[in-house]
Amino acid sequence: MLPAPFPTDHHPLIRKLESIFSLTDDERQALLDLPMQVAVIKQDQDIVREGDRPSRSFAILSGFTCTYKMTGDGKRQIVTFGVAGDIPDLQSLHLKVLDISVATLTPCSIGFITHEALWDLCTRHPRIAAAFWRETLVEGAIFREWVLNVGRREAYNRMAHVLCEMQVRLRAVGLADDHGYELPITQTEFADALGISNVHVNRVLQQLRADGLIETKGSRLNIPDWEQLKTAGDFDPTYLHLKQDEAVS
Repeated sequence: MLPAPFPTDHHPLIRKLESIFSLTDDERQALLDLPMQVAVIKQDQDIVREGDRPSRSFAILSGFTCTYKMTGDGKRQIVTFGVAGDIPDLQSLHLKVLDISVATLTPCSIGFITHEALWDLCTRHPRIAAAFWRETLVEGAIFREWVLNVGRREAYNRMAHVLCEMQVRLRAVGLADDHGYELPITQTEFADALGISNVHVNRVLQQLRADGLIETKGSRLNIPDWEQLKTAGDFDPTYLHLKQDEAVS
């Protein structure tokens, strides 16, 4: 079963799926009854690696992860950040060999679910199967947006775009307010996500602060002017395909 102490309506997996798909009470209960092995994993640890042939998938219950690829000479490209409620390796239910790696960026609580249990759930509840399918499609849309971000936007705009995306995604699962969120991601990790150097990341963050688009205090990011940050990031949340009542327009 999914672990306490989350109330049903606030369980990360349920909140995430309900941000993109309407679930019935029976479907919520079926998710709560899903057998799950919970583990706490330290930061900077691989959860799964490219080339693995897993017999289970995992949901992020707390913390931040990254999905990444490596070049032959050892350079890392982060292709998305994972937040509570995400199932970053759900594709392994159908694709037997992983072509991505997923690592923790912070200490994370991870819930492992066997593929057998997931198949049984999807057979008994076809609408949950549809919700999982929608989740993988949204993940693909995020990957496409990140290709555009890294390939065609300037560093300043890339950073603004990612910060906007995280605001919307975290707010959808109750982890951000209207003014910002906790984002314990290092400059090195941003560099790997944006395809720029650590020094360039530092300069971009300084410029965003100087322009009044963000404020930072420790790991807390505040957004004084959401519309201006959206404009700087060329950000349109449509690709996240959130239910209208959750989206930030």
